[in-house]
Order: sequence, then C-alpha cells, then structure tokens
Amino acid sequence: MIANVIEPETMDARNGFPELPTHLEKDLVQVFKLLSDETRLRILLYLMREGELHVTALCEKLGQSQPAVSHHLALLRVAGLIEARRDGKHNYYSICRNHFQQLMGELFSNIRDPETEQIRFEDFVLTQGV
Repeated sequence: MIANVIEPETMDARNGFPELPTHLEKDLVQVFKLLSDETRLRILLYLMREGELHVTALCEKLGQSQPAVSHHLALLRVAGLIEARRDGKHNYYSICRNHFQQLMGELFSNIRDPETEQIRFEDFVLTQGV
C-alpha cells in the first residue's frame, strides 16, 4: 500500500504534521476503515501477540463463526496486513510485519512534536502488553 516516504519539505511548519500525498491519504483511509471494525482490530492484536494462528483458534478467541472470521481475514489479507499459510487443509494467518510496521511507522515517524524526541510504533506495540 504505502511505498513512499514523506519528504521533510512537505512538513507544515505550524503543527509539524506533513502534508500527505493523495495516494497516501487514500491508503490511510482504507487501513483505518479496516481497523475501525472491532473484530478486525482484535484479529490483528491476537496475531501480533501470538504470531501465527489457525482460523479455528481465531474463531474460538473471537466467539464467531468460521465464515464470519474468514470474511474479516480475507479483507485484511487483500489489504496486505496479514498473510496466509496453507498446511494441508488448514489455513494459518500471521501479520505481514514489514508491511504493517512500515505503514504505522511512516505515520508515527512523520508526526513532529518539539517535546517528543521520537515516536515509534514498534515501541508502542511491544510495550503495551507488559
């Protein structure tokens, strides 16, 4: 989805937030729409915490049917946020870490606050469960 880094010259001097290219805005809108659904957000959080999970395990954790969970997984997979691995008849899902971290990292790294030296998405994710 997001391939280009925001250049410093696009920064708004008033508030430190970058002027986003149109394609980046559209990508962010799509991702935030996906993440605005509680089930999809919970799927991502489970996968971030536990690594790879079988679809049945996700169904049990979410308390939802396999068709419902599979629908959410398909949307996340098409968006490039998760990936599937097939082992015989079983599907296992995991976060596309590089893509997801790149996406969130770009968003967080381009927010400038004079009192904050650095905001990194990876630090937020890894320290919240402790």
